[in-house]
Amino acid sequence: MSQWTFAPEPFDTADATALRRAYYGDVAGSYWRRPATEAEIDEGLTDDGAARLAAPTGRFVVGRHGGEPAACGGVLLLDGGRAELTRVFVRPGFRGRDGARLLLECLERQARGLGARRMVLNTRLDLVPARSLYVRHGYAEIPAYCTGPYMEIWYGKEL
Repeated sequence: MSQWTFAPEPFDTADATALRRAYYGDVAGSYWRRPATEAEIDEGLTDDGAARLAAPTGRFVVGRHGGEPAACGGVLLLDGGRAELTRVFVRPGFRGRDGARLLLECLERQARGLGARRMVLNTRLDLVPARSLYVRHGYAEIPAYCTGPYMEIWYGKEL
């Protein structure tokens, strides 16, 4: 039996903020090949668009394992029935416990609830475990739908 629970939560609660900081530290640190500093995390989260991950434009989800905040992710409505999957993260100490799959399923339900019929995402080539997760769960490579400095590969899935 799973000890995971997932629920939408405002992006700026204490738990959501801690998870967003951990997410940014994890992805930035892997890119820079060194730990991100607190100041770099602060800068990265400034005006990062997380406020759009609230109704009616999106959702932010917090996952808890045994009651402890352990995962997060967001969906953002784009256009024409598309939603973007973003900020998908499971704390390292909670990986390997089926949380990523359950988080993706929850985020897909949230996107459908917002009216999306297709989910898209972008990521970096070096984030191999994340890319493998998406492919395992039915995401396929698609042409670029957006551009940015850390966007190297794009995926999509019909919901």
